[in-house]
Amino acid sequence: MTSAKTFNFTKPALIALKLPDSGSRIYYRDTREKGLILDVRASGTKSFYLYKKIDGRPERLFLGSFPDISVENARKAASVLKGQIASGKNPQQEKRNIRDEMTFQKLFDEYMSRYSKQHKETWKQDEDVIQNHFSHFLHKKISAISKNEVQRTHVRIGQHNGTYAANNAVARLRAIFNKAIEWGWQGKNPAEGIQEFKEVSRDRFMQPEELPRFFAALNEEETTIRHYTWLLLLTGSRKSKVTAMRWADIRWHQQEWHIPNTKNGDPIIIPLTPQAMEILNERWQKALVECGQSAKKPKWVFPSKKSKTGHIACPAHSWKKLLETAEIENFRMHDLRRTLGSYQAITGASLQIIGKSLGHRSPEATLIYARLHLDPVRAAVEKATDAMFRISENSVAMNNHS
Repeated sequence: MTSAKTFNFTKPALIALKLPDSGSRIYYRDTREKGLILDVRASGTKSFYLYKKIDGRPERLFLGSFPDISVENARKAASVLKGQIASGKNPQQEKRNIRDEMTFQKLFDEYMSRYSKQHKETWKQDEDVIQNHFSHFLHKKISAISKNEVQRTHVRIGQHNGTYAANNAVARLRAIFNKAIEWGWQGKNPAEGIQEFKEVSRDRFMQPEELPRFFAALNEEETTIRHYTWLLLLTGSRKSKVTAMRWADIRWHQQEWHIPNTKNGDPIIIPLTPQAMEILNERWQKALVECGQSAKKPKWVFPSKKSKTGHIACPAHSWKKLLETAEIENFRMHDLRRTLGSYQAITGASLQIIGKSLGHRSPEATLIYARLHLDPVRAAVEKATDAMFRISENSVAMNNHS
């Protein structure tokens, strides 16, 4: 820095300073606070800086513009910064780090390509959650996202989308920042320690009086949606599993579906009822016709040319329309899974059998599951399925009689 004139900074004195010629600037140094300087430019701008060497390198740290910041406040700010420097911090380098730091958009893109799409079956849900609930963070530097902002967003999601959706969204955001830390980012996870909503376990399953309306509405649906929904119910599997069902995992002779890539590396074996096999056979015949003379075999049970994955996504809009037609309220697609389990219980299946049919893998149940043969599991699923159909048929018969 060029030589600076030195005097005791006061408000009247700074107001009275003459402006330099066009294209030049003048520096003034305060006699009371060492290192405090005032940069006066021809445009009339007067700026306070702390001038100090940090690690042998001269640095200018901007404090504020006069008169927006008073002389006393400029002195206090300079004193605070000097204290931080004395303790080993470099405020100027921290500013440079923030300037060069990645935005949340860049972190999210890296998380998706480097981790989520490589290791998570629910990667599409990561995309949906960030776009639907945290898009206002995308342009921000990751260190600028505060815990308070995350907490406020969590509350807003809870008010509009429910407590489960809010907790799930924050958990996904937390995972992204945990990966950033694992990859070398030095900041704190803003989603850590967020007070989550207390979740009440759902016990909703389709009631006997709802089954006929549901089945009737379902049978009027377009083929793909109808088949997809039937298989959700008949297998008790999760949405993400059925959307990504592969022909290679169907064991036609054993009438089983072997779901790969589970957490412990072992496949989950789902018994396929006659109704499920009928649907799969119809879709397989259709897939063969569509392939024609091509040597390439069909891969997905529910293919989609519009999807990047090659298979359909969860048909949320069609599901909503289906429930409206059937006049059924407060029923989620995941409740179909609970419906199968509930009707197994109603028809006398044990908790262990139900757990195996739904693919539960809790550590406490592992030894029990290891001793279970699949035949009683298949029998329980078929018995529950038959019970649901009988309820539906009896209801239709009574309605016709009346």
